Amino acid sequence: MEVYFTIDKTAVAEFKDRGSKFLAYAFPVKTPEAVKECLLEVKKEHPKATHHCYAYRLGTGGLQFRANDDGEPSGSAGKPILGQIDSKQLTDVLIVVVRYFGGTLLGVPGLINAYKMSASMVMQLVPAIQKNIESTYHLSFDYTIMNDIMIVVKQNNCTIIKQELQLFCSMDIGVPKSGEELCLLRLRDIHGLEIKQIK
Repeated sequence: MEVYFTIDKTAVAEFKDRGSKFLAYAFPVKTPEAVKECLLEVKKEHPKATHHCYAYRLGTGGLQFRANDDGEPSGSAGKPILGQIDSKQLTDVLIVVVRYFGGTLLGVPGLINAYKMSASMVMQLVPAIQKNIESTYHLSFDYTIMNDIMIVVKQNNCTIIKQELQLFCSMDIGVPKSGEELCLLRLRDIHGLEIKQIK
């Protein structure tokens, strides 16, 4: 079974250092669009904060990532945050650390430590979970064959991502990589079902 590790809930932690306050937010995210939405949410909540630094890693291979310093000295914020995500071998995770400046300069080593500590504290609040690596498929079908499809979906441990059940139905499912071939064979045996791979 091919697996990856991620988080499935949000959390927030607070860290203080010499008058500066750091609020760290952890979000489970799947897409760059979701990252943007979460960042907007945090910026709306903390419009007066001096910095909104963040890092994320996306995809089951963890190949999509970014570390942003948002005006802090280069490498002093985003990289330490990303380091915390990577130290737990997580993906599909966004951590945003909001900083309120307290008047005392921390210097680059102090900032690195503060952002690292903030990210570490929020990661301790959300346990890592293991998920199966899946391929996503879109199914289109008539309501009359719904039961046949649901039997295959359940027996092959597929995840229902979204569904629309009316007279004509559609469903997006995640199929575990380990049993993908067999599951697709069984689905293709169902007369009247259209299958399209999403990614």
